[in-house]
Amino acid sequence: MSDINVTPMVDVMLVLLIVFMVAAPLMTVGVPIDLPQTQAKQLNTEQKPITISVTNAGAIFLGDEPVTIDDLTTKVAAVAVNGTEDRIYVRGDLAANYGSVMQVMGALSGAGYSRIGLITEQAQQQVQ
Repeated sequence: MSDINVTPMVDVMLVLLIVFMVAAPLMTVGVPIDLPQTQAKQLNTEQKPITISVTNAGAIFLGDEPVTIDDLTTKVAAVAVNGTEDRIYVRGDLAANYGSVMQVMGALSGAGYSRIGLITEQAQQQVQ
């Protein structure tokens, strides 16, 4: 009898599925923010971008490390690999003050960073 037993392969695949399902939420930036939703498509990037988060209370985080607006550009310059050519993503909470997000973007732009993007969540399509 020359049948292939696929049961062990299915068991391994189910274990890998569970591991990735548990690990996937842990791979995001650790600052809890309620992002606005949009219809835009997700961008593909080769390297890990610099992520700055602005909470609804106005607190600023570089990655998951809190920073002040005065120290933001020096901390970003220390992290940036390609200098001012690095892409920087700003995550603003849905309830964050618009002025706080613009203050962060203005400080980055004033320091010479021109590749600044805003991160949103993709809107869920309603089936009717």
